[in-house]
Amino acid sequence: ALRRLARDTVRATRWELEESEALLLERLMRVASEDALEHGWLLTELHERFGLSFEELARRFGKSKSWVSRRLSLVNELPKEIQAQVQAGAIAAHAAMKYLVPLARANAAAATQLAAAMASLKPTTRQVGVLYAGWKSGTEQTRELILRTPKVFLRAQAQHQQTQKAAKSPAQLLLDDMGAMSGIARRARRRLEQGLLPQLLASEREEVGRLFSQASAETQWLFNHYQREVPDVGRSDAHGN
Repeated sequence: ALRRLARDTVRATRWELEESEALLLERLMRVASEDALEHGWLLTELHERFGLSFEELARRFGKSKSWVSRRLSLVNELPKEIQAQVQAGAIAAHAAMKYLVPLARANAAAATQLAAAMASLKPTTRQVGVLYAGWKSGTEQTRELILRTPKVFLRAQAQHQQTQKAAKSPAQLLLDDMGAMSGIARRARRRLEQGLLPQLLASEREEVGRLFSQASAETQWLFNHYQREVPDVGRSDAHGN
């Protein structure tokens, strides 16, 4: 490139670093990547070749020890066939870490079979969880159905859940909604506590900010409405009428 620009001098900056430090610096200088497999490969190199502990890796990356452990498990415990499916985008890395890694620990062949059956669907993390639960608790016949026609199994489970939901009372549905909202808020809080925001691109931070404002407005309306309604309901009010 310099020759094409008719330049004969290379201007460079030299940093005196250990190789492990250079690997970490190179990663931090790149645009923050959320590719979990790339993280796993780098963490494996730093852990096995340079002897960095889980605690040190967590500190260097501004993450938790569990974050380090989950990404190492993608590389060290998932069969190569499943890693290839994750790399190709057929199976989400989060789904692989949450469901396929535990299955691979117990039965690598079963994990490979299940991953191959579901890969063509490009399932969501929730769908992978449904298939994993069905495989884990199902009979041999259920497992054959999952391997042969995973889409049919997912459809049957969705219909079953709709039937159960229809049988619930409005009060139980509200309780379910409030429990889900609390769980989602806890997960989002943990991601922020682990230092996610500084890793985001400017456009991503802007989108996160927009959604936080939207979520704040919706939940604030809900809390205000509840506080306004709750003092005036029940048999104790309006003379029991």
